[in-house]
Amino acid sequence: MKGKIAVFCSASFEIDPKYNKVAREFVRAASLRGYGIVSGGTVKGTMGVISDELKECGGYHLGVIPRFMSQYVYPDLTEVIWTDTMAERKTLLRKDTCAVVALPGGIGTLDEVIETFALVHLKQYDGKIFLLDHEGFYGPLRNLLQHYVDTKMLSAATMRKIRFADTPEALLEMLDE
Repeated sequence: MKGKIAVFCSASFEIDPKYNKVAREFVRAASLRGYGIVSGGTVKGTMGVISDELKECGGYHLGVIPRFMSQYVYPDLTEVIWTDTMAERKTLLRKDTCAVVALPGGIGTLDEVIETFALVHLKQYDGKIFLLDHEGFYGPLRNLLQHYVDTKMLSAATMRKIRFADTPEALLEMLDE
């Protein structure tokens, strides 16, 4: 295995199918390039979609799941780690990964991204951070972070530690740099 990538994504069944389509494309391409995927490991929303895709293409898939969500565990994960809390889950999602990738997602995804960004800034996580900005999904976040740079609340050097990619292929090319 080339390395493991933590993938943050939506748990909603109600999102536009285009986000699930790009999620499938990303995890398949990453898996075929030799990357293992670490995710929330449930059947819910995009998490279930990427689980299906990884099962179909034979990719490595580690699920990190809080015990209180055991009824949602995806049945065909390569490996499962159980946690007691969401905070522990986030820590273990990142453990031993070379990067985190945020696919379009909701408030949980945003929480995971911002916490990881803060950890990179504090030199507590040495992986890369990527956001799959499919059709401008993360444009408002990029603008907010630029506002932080403009107001000196965030340095330009720190801002460069979070990277935005428009397509799965562009993201994987940046990952391989």
